[in-house]
Amino acid sequence: MQTFLRFFFCAGFLLTSASAQGIRNVGPIVVDYNSKSLPIRVSSTVAELNTLALVAFGTHGRYRLVASDYTFDIRFSQAGPTQVRVDIMKGASAFASATVAGQNLRHALLKAADVAVEKTNGLGLKGFFTARLAFIGERTGKKEVYTSDLFFSPGQVKQITRDNASALAPRWSPDGSRLLYTSFYKSGFPDIFQIDLNTNNRTTFVSFRGLNTGARFSPNGQQVAMILSGEGSQEVYVSNAQGRQVSRKTRSSAVKASPGWSPDGGRLVFAMGEPSPQLYVMSAAGGTPTRLVTGFTYAAEPDWSRGNPNKIACTVLSARRYQIAVYDFAQGKGTVVSGAPFDAAMPSWLADGRHLVYTARSRTTSGLHILDTETGKSTQIGASFGLSMEANVWTP
Repeated sequence: MQTFLRFFFCAGFLLTSASAQGIRNVGPIVVDYNSKSLPIRVSSTVAELNTLALVAFGTHGRYRLVASDYTFDIRFSQAGPTQVRVDIMKGASAFASATVAGQNLRHALLKAADVAVEKTNGLGLKGFFTARLAFIGERTGKKEVYTSDLFFSPGQVKQITRDNASALAPRWSPDGSRLLYTSFYKSGFPDIFQIDLNTNNRTTFVSFRGLNTGARFSPNGQQVAMILSGEGSQEVYVSNAQGRQVSRKTRSSAVKASPGWSPDGGRLVFAMGEPSPQLYVMSAAGGTPTRLVTGFTYAAEPDWSRGNPNKIACTVLSARRYQIAVYDFAQGKGTVVSGAPFDAAMPSWLADGRHLVYTARSRTTSGLHILDTETGKSTQIGASFGLSMEANVWTP
């Protein structure tokens, strides 16, 4: 039991900062980002599309929604049952237009909005509005796995597991067809399971003696990194995509958690040490880990950005509260980017390498937020869902 408690502390699942006392609600963070944002007007003659477009662009730190004195006027219209046309005006002149098809009308709107972002942001950013989430929700009173689009659209939130037991850390396969997660439902101990989202078929991925958790696919989907303790200490292991050919990559008595992959699949990042873990990087083939000097006494839950391979987001302890920080390889240090008046943890990058999704927590509630790491703008998503946490992002 002591091993499991050490794991949960290091992985961040039981983080509760002393400064969180007295915080009752997790709400929006208001920042002055006008100097770094682009004024735009967004509209649609279709009420549903208009509402969704305003919500989507309202989460993007590059933009500021205004009614006048805008740089771009972005207009969406329905072009078919599952098609949306976007027309972009700059001043009195037509700037760009496109018609896109989606799985449904709302999905088509999000795809069209991503086109608008890529046409207008001026910084080379990719769109992220069509991202999907796998996360832990507590609608049933138990921690179960759910999936959703980024904005919790009607009909898009799906309960994936019904284990009636604690589920942890869902992670997408690169093609979005499968999820890996940890659950206690079968043996009463943490095992790793895989769910095929096309068939809803669940299989045991890894179930060794002791701890089995933190499973994460490599970028090409051919390998999985995970934490196992079957040989005594918690170590980083790598298997093939079927949970076989399991190979140990670390060898020390230190607690380890949250392994992740570099965008090229050549390196692993993970948290190691207790009671104050730090980030370490090593070759995916094995070898001696190298500590990343983040500048914080506590650094855990790393997520390596594919949109910007020079950056790793993580959870750090700053001013007696957990916050999101970004380690920049070019600068050789980490910087707090969340500035939240509550605990912020478990970051997962969106496609543009600038925004991420994280868990915001107080003593009484937990929810998901989108964070612009450049401006600090933070926007809650899925507020009507209820308690949610541990989101992992997949980009089609």
